[in-house]
Amino acid sequence: MAKILIIEDDLTFSQLLEGFLKKHQYEPLAVHDVKASLKIINQQDFDLFLVDYRLPDGTGLDVLSHLREKGSTVPVVIMTSFNDVRTAVKSIRLGAFDYITKPVNPDELLMIVKSALDKNDPAEPVNQEQHADTIKGKSSTSDKLYEHISLVAPTDMSVVIQGESGTGKEYAARTLHLQSKRSNKPFVAIDCGALSKDLAASELFGHVKGAFTGALNDKKGQFEAADGGTLFLDEVGNLSYEVQVKLLRALQERVIQPIGSTKTIAVDVRIIAATNDDLNNSVSKGTFREDLYHRLNEFKIQLPALRDRGKDIDLFINHFIEISNAELGRNVKYLSDAAKELLYKYDWPGNLRELKNVIKRMVLLTAGETAEATSLPDEMIISVNQSPKPNTSDLKAINEVNEKSLIIETLIKVKYNKSQAARLLNIDRKTLYSKMERYEIE
Repeated sequence: MAKILIIEDDLTFSQLLEGFLKKHQYEPLAVHDVKASLKIINQQDFDLFLVDYRLPDGTGLDVLSHLREKGSTVPVVIMTSFNDVRTAVKSIRLGAFDYITKPVNPDELLMIVKSALDKNDPAEPVNQEQHADTIKGKSSTSDKLYEHISLVAPTDMSVVIQGESGTGKEYAARTLHLQSKRSNKPFVAIDCGALSKDLAASELFGHVKGAFTGALNDKKGQFEAADGGTLFLDEVGNLSYEVQVKLLRALQERVIQPIGSTKTIAVDVRIIAATNDDLNNSVSKGTFREDLYHRLNEFKIQLPALRDRGKDIDLFINHFIEISNAELGRNVKYLSDAAKELLYKYDWPGNLRELKNVIKRMVLLTAGETAEATSLPDEMIISVNQSPKPNTSDLKAINEVNEKSLIIETLIKVKYNKSQAARLLNIDRKTLYSKMERYEIE
């Protein structure tokens, strides 16, 4: 039975979550602030963390940071209101598994919990065909990307893959490996953002028994595990300066030295590194070694954001609907015009990863063949309606956009109870109906 720690300051909501998870054969435990959560995390092991973003003495990111500093790879799901969704997307970049918005949909919660626990199960093989980004785009931007991958893949050059969170950097790295002369050798991926500073060197280079407290046996590092193949260093900019020094030596001399050992081991690996941010900025700030940057950056591949991929979004939407139908036993074939408009207008800060999650949720909440806009997250509706209109200096128009957004946000908050919405907006119902008609709010 999977143990789940709920970190939520709303006592009623946390009790509801506990009861719901117990009913579905999980073992939940609830605490209500960051301090209590850190104490219990150090005392017990859990299989999943459900963490509210806003807590009385901090945020869910404080809990996430503590877990990653400990070297924990247990999945974290951030729970947030739709006003904090951009921050929740950033939390994924910092290592969270996913986020869910309040009010929480029970079916969506179960789906995310199951996905997180399956991902954390070492016995659960990762099917490369089910990766979020395994369909090729057909836009000119995508054509240029695949041309660059095909060009550099057969070489042994080190590659830096740069792109926003969720753009498919690991998939691009796997594609490079599969098209290389090393394709029959191991592909080893390391999330450098999830490595604690103390354990990063051991994870990369290995250690011998007794090298430090807790080193009970010899351990082979990931460099050795990838010998002959490809080592993918995701979020390489998160490595400490000391580990960067060891990494540079390993790349230059093609040898590694396990922690606590006097012997060196020859290794032959190709390095592919990935980053959300331009490493040049980290070099300028002095947090990333310039010599290591140049050693890694023999060839750079820039992954485009989803919003810049034009007609590709249609391909990805259809691809994810097909996958989600198969996984969830649904039969979604069509999108309503309103749903299409939302999917096209939203700016997708979480890129392909976010699109995949949104489509899976949409399919889950669609009983028939046509998905409606109501099966899409509320934050998308708010975000699209709050988007500034291009080339407008019309103060009245800007005020109307803000007013429309506030009305939509309030209606969502009260689940479209118009009397309650009118009271919160401090207007009468007749005025609310009039404004809803004017702004075409259904």
